[in-house]
Amino acid sequence: MARTEYYDDPDAPEPNSLVVAASAVVTDEHGGLLLQRRRDNGLWALPGGAMERGDSLPGTAVREVKEETGLDVEITGLVGTYTDPRHVIAYSDGEVRRQFNVCFTAQAVGGTLAISEESTELRFVAPEEVDSLPMHHTQRLRIRHFLEHRAAPYLG
Repeated sequence: MARTEYYDDPDAPEPNSLVVAASAVVTDEHGGLLLQRRRDNGLWALPGGAMERGDSLPGTAVREVKEETGLDVEITGLVGTYTDPRHVIAYSDGEVRRQFNVCFTAQAVGGTLAISEESTELRFVAPEEVDSLPMHHTQRLRIRHFLEHRAAPYLG
């Protein structure tokens, strides 16, 4: 399924769903950030996805990291909340989503890095390499907030 992201675009389609989602900034021992190249749009992103009925938000992040990367993680903190109504995601099946994302920090505690059906590539990226990767700016915002080592989570 293809995915198109819009931001502050007057030509963006009108959302027909509101989805609660979680993502995670997972780092390695060298400070690299775990990123996946998404199969649906070819862009690099943090692992994450939609909350299911039986999930908690931190549990969603843990499950999504496992599903998308093969790694088992534990949540270690909160980067922030991302609810900008100008960000709209359209899918080829007709869903046009406004997403409420809570971004956590996490550390790997097990598992083996493995590409899933949702990604074409996985790797830990040095912070100084992030700007050179094709990525939606809403993902860059979360990463920037993480790298700023803010005293309090971003609320937006």
